[in-house]
Amino acid sequence: MQPKNIEMKRKYLLLTIIIIYSFSVSSQITPKREFRGVWISVVHQDQYVKMTIPEMKRYFENMLNKLQACRINAVLFQVRPAADAFYYSEIEPWSRYLRGYQGQAPEEKFDPMAFLLEEAHKRNIEFHAWLNPYRVTVYDTDALHSSHIYYQHPEWFVKYGKQIYFDPGLPESRNFICKVVKDIVNRYDLDAIHLDDYFYPYPVKGEKFPDDKSFNKYAASQGFLPYQRDEWRRNNVNMLIRQIKTVIVHEKTHVRFGISPFGIYRNKKNTSDGTGSNTGGLQNYDDLYADVKLWVEKNWIDYNIPQIYWEIGHRTADYETLINWWNRNNYGAHLYIGQDIVRTMKTADLQNPNKNQLTRKMELERTLPAVYGNCFWPAYELLNNTGGIADSLKNHYHAYPALIPAYLHLHNKKPKDIKSLKAEWTSMGYVLHWKRNGNPTDPKKAQYYVIYRFANKEKVNLEDPSKIVAIVRETSYILPYNQGTKKYKYIVTSVDRFHNESKKGKSKTVKL
Repeated sequence: MQPKNIEMKRKYLLLTIIIIYSFSVSSQITPKREFRGVWISVVHQDQYVKMTIPEMKRYFENMLNKLQACRINAVLFQVRPAADAFYYSEIEPWSRYLRGYQGQAPEEKFDPMAFLLEEAHKRNIEFHAWLNPYRVTVYDTDALHSSHIYYQHPEWFVKYGKQIYFDPGLPESRNFICKVVKDIVNRYDLDAIHLDDYFYPYPVKGEKFPDDKSFNKYAASQGFLPYQRDEWRRNNVNMLIRQIKTVIVHEKTHVRFGISPFGIYRNKKNTSDGTGSNTGGLQNYDDLYADVKLWVEKNWIDYNIPQIYWEIGHRTADYETLINWWNRNNYGAHLYIGQDIVRTMKTADLQNPNKNQLTRKMELERTLPAVYGNCFWPAYELLNNTGGIADSLKNHYHAYPALIPAYLHLHNKKPKDIKSLKAEWTSMGYVLHWKRNGNPTDPKKAQYYVIYRFANKEKVNLEDPSKIVAIVRETSYILPYNQGTKKYKYIVTSVDRFHNESKKGKSKTVKL
């Protein structure tokens, strides 16, 4: 009998190892807290111009439904692509990407941003208003509407390459951009203001950026010498970033400010102290005058999403090199990774050529301590399931819902638990319902709820995302009743606008 017992023990040990390994892999694959964003651009998109308003509404609803199915929890929508508005504004004209001509209002007084924001929140998806600060035109053929600020103050603008820009060296430019930000934050119930990588424009070969007038007017009084134009330009962007952050905090303390910079901060070969990344190519600091590292260190921004769009193994900008560099230079801030869908899904894994690079990139993101999630570019490729990206997220990497990591530097107190949790039969079916605890207009009070389900006598673990059955904004949940033969314990927790979750939640045991 002894050999048989030994064999049984071996099998039991092997099974135990498999279970432990499976649980650890599952925990790594589906963390409870993770930023899962997408960028939705309007530049280079002509579909909106062709839509009627009912068609546009249906398109937005279908888009958000598909993103929700992939368990995306934040959309970064381009609402100010070129000093114009994809929303109602009394400061800037309607965007050309909405109706085809700048200044042309949509029918039925339709406000795309207001509609998207409301629909996103219904699905408990955050809405981040994505603005391009300095850009005025995308092409040299772009016609500006007669109401555009360009015609009121042409002295604020410069032409570089084939495009028009606000001159970043002018305080009037900064003040106007901040006026736009203040207006949006004040009038819309959004979650964040977002800027991408367009600060000083990408260099045009053989052409100098025409800011002599503003440099000669302001540099000396700001403490910069004639040979310090680069430092002066960086300071101009620094002042804009600080000013935007100040405006946002003054208007609404819960609204965050995020940046998605170009993927390379500085190349090591261009730094005297060797602190840059072992890469080559365009640089935020030296070419775009965006000192992102400083903004993170000074808490001028609330999250950072470097656009690490290259492949693992790229000769001059290796993805793995860059994600590790940003992880080391994070200063405790929220760091998410900008992922290029097409490059990721169509480039072979170096170690397994039969696979694409999604698995390795997700593994890297989830094992680095400072990285809190991803943002996928562009959303349209996710909607089209390019390379099977939507399937991979739904079935594997986003197999369970995820809460956005809490912004503890803004507010670090847990909200109160819900009140009066009950399960009752209604005309809608068997419904779990409760009462909110606190004023819903207070961002420090409950804004949405997480519903967990555990089998009878199962150990409660609120850190296990596989137990989350729903994340909702309403105060009820329809239970999946099935003849009332099994007992389950449901726990409902409260989450505030900063994504702090209540400690224990309220529980209710029901037969389903």
